[in-house]
Amino acid sequence: MTPFDTETSRRYALQHFPDICQPHPENSHKGTFGTVAVIGGSKGMTGAALLAAEAALYGGCGKVLVGLEHYPPPVHHARLELMADDAVSVSAGSADVWVLGCGLAETDRAAALLAPVCRRADAVVLDAGALNLLAKQALPLPDAGQTVRVLTPHPGEAARLLKSSVDAVEQNRVWAARELSSRHQAWVVLKGHESVIASAQGFLRINRSGNAGLATAGSGDVLAGLIGSLLAQGIAVEQAIAASVWLHGVAAEWLAARQTGPIGLLAGELPAAIRWLRNRLVSVAGSAAA
Repeated sequence: MTPFDTETSRRYALQHFPDICQPHPENSHKGTFGTVAVIGGSKGMTGAALLAAEAALYGGCGKVLVGLEHYPPPVHHARLELMADDAVSVSAGSADVWVLGCGLAETDRAAALLAPVCRRADAVVLDAGALNLLAKQALPLPDAGQTVRVLTPHPGEAARLLKSSVDAVEQNRVWAARELSSRHQAWVVLKGHESVIASAQGFLRINRSGNAGLATAGSGDVLAGLIGSLLAQGIAVEQAIAASVWLHGVAAEWLAARQTGPIGLLAGELPAAIRWLRNRLVSVAGSAAA
């Protein structure tokens, strides 16, 4: 078994994302750490929305709502802490951060469901079906000056957004991420081997963490939920997004070190690993400060 180097991860996190190494205050309550709402889960894809919601919970936010287009889901979800309802009811409510599109079919009904949320949201993370609706110009984006907008495309979704090809995206991933961020005035996480993070303001980072275990269904949903979670907790935007991508990859490395992957790693195994890592980073950072 290859050992996991917690000390190296701690040093990297303290240098690049110090906010995620801070403990939650003792006098806090669930409202302190924000509410995430996930909207998605069309028929046959409810698991995607539930994975995103579970990742948000394990990432440390205070409350998670999940609105499923196909409700009730055909299978029992294991996390009773998730406040699940039909997508229409949840979309009419409020949240600090909205994660939209995980497991959502690209239909007129879905566009009508998401559009009002996009117009009023303070922070949105668009994934999967929401990105494809955006590519079809069927979904508005919130005002760029008043909201945090995060797009999390894989190369195929990026190609559709750019009206390009997957080969063109893969041959120049930095260009693709920057172009998307400029066109949509948004933060972009172009997923894949060495994910690229870019903003319209010039931020650029290439993430080196992760392994082939992340090439599995649901992995991107976990990432979208984690980004929403860290944003809801009030972590600085650039740290929340970059740290989410890094933690997502390091969780896969940690699982592989424990002989859970990379082959056969399940997306549902990532959230608990992410929770372990965050708490370990906080406890080790606290010990070092003392």
